[in-house]
Formats: sequence, structure tokens, C-alpha cells
Amino acid sequence: MSEHRPEESLKIENIVASAKVTDSLDLPSLASRLKDAEYNKKRFPGVVLRMQDPKIAALVFGSGKVVLTGAKSIDSLSRGLQILTDHLRALGIEIPGNPEYKIQNIVTSADLGTPINLNKIAVGFNLDRIEYEPEQFPGLVYRLDDPKVVALLFGSGKLIITGGKVPDDARRAVERIVSELSSLGLL
Repeated sequence: MSEHRPEESLKIENIVASAKVTDSLDLPSLASRLKDAEYNKKRFPGVVLRMQDPKIAALVFGSGKVVLTGAKSIDSLSRGLQILTDHLRALGIEIPGNPEYKIQNIVTSADLGTPINLNKIAVGFNLDRIEYEPEQFPGLVYRLDDPKVVALLFGSGKLIITGGKVPDDARRAVERIVSELSSLGLL
């Protein structure tokens, strides 16, 4: 059997990014003219546009700002923003240039390939960077400073890494966690 490499199990679950596409938008008009747009001002202050390919939701605000969520890759994020700007331009809305997005958060999953003992990890890890209250939440919350992410460790050996700004942040976090667990004899 080949050795399990946790960094090879990394999978992007969600990328959240923001962009400014124009200076202002008339949301009621936009919602009535865009197919499949949802707009309920009482429930949410923006127009929600759900795309199927790539499967992304675009939250469009009157300020001309957009939040894209649900992307599983940088490529699908770029395609989603392009589709949105194409839709807006097709409605006669002036979108200057090619809007650039800024990644706010990348959520990634990983698997250590073996169950881990969270109680022992809670004792072995740097206490001011972890939270572990099993009666409140079944995972151990571990705040790393480099890369600046938060990792949720579960007894099954599964990890969720959140707060990344580039895909490589998750890989670096997993390598660091594996290294720390190994040096404590907990992996």
C-alpha cells in the first residue's frame, strides 16, 4: 500500500471573492431584467444570481460591488465573474475594463488518512492558538499564523482549512500540521 500524503487530499470546497464592477446599480431594474435573479430587499440587500456552470452565486449590490461564492477553483471564479460582467453589459450597463476580483477566503478540506486523538493534540499544541471544547463543537480549532488560516481538526483525521487567500495556503497549513503532529508523536 502506498503512503497516504495528506497534501494530495486537498480539495477546494468554496472560494469567496469580491469585485467592483461599476459605480452603482439599480437593483430592482436589474432583478426584473436578469433571468433567474432573486431580489427581496427585506431579506437581503442585494440581487442574488445563481449560475449553473460554473456553480457560483453572485451577490450584486447597489454600490456596484459583487461577492462571488461557491467557486471550487480559481478558473471557475474567473469564468463566473466574466459571465456576470457579460450579463450586465448585455443589459446596457457600462462595466469599465475587465473587473478584477480579490479573494477573501478559500475553504479547503484535507484528510490526514488516519484518526487522531484531539485530547492529546489539545495538550501538545500551543494553547494560546487552539480552542477545544468537545461539548460545544466536535473539532479542535487551530489558528496558524503562517499561513494565516484557521484549521478545524476532527478525530476522523479530516481537516477543514479556512481563511486562505491563495490555494497554496491550505497546502502549507496541512504540511505544517502534519509536521507538528509527527514531531509530537501524534500521527
